[in-house]
Amino acid sequence: MPIVVDIDVMLAQRKMSVGELADRVGITPANLAVLKNGRAKAVRFTTLAALCEVLDCQPGELLRWEPENPGDRDGAAHESGASAPAGSLP
Repeated sequence: MPIVVDIDVMLAQRKMSVGELADRVGITPANLAVLKNGRAKAVRFTTLAALCEVLDCQPGELLRWEPENPGDRDGAAHESGASAPAGSLP
């Protein structure tokens, strides 16, 4: 997934455990693990805000975008049709 979650980095910098963060944010450790390990499909803004408040950080310090294909940063392959299967219409 192109969205990377850096909660581990913040936890290490703050010397805080996953359990402590989950308690302070008000979510289960299991749900925090799903988010932390990049398996979440969505995150509520209220949860993101609580994470930022507890960790004293900005959302951009927790979430970042990385392209799935490093050479595809500008989407040029998609625009040129290079990624389309042979014989398909644009």
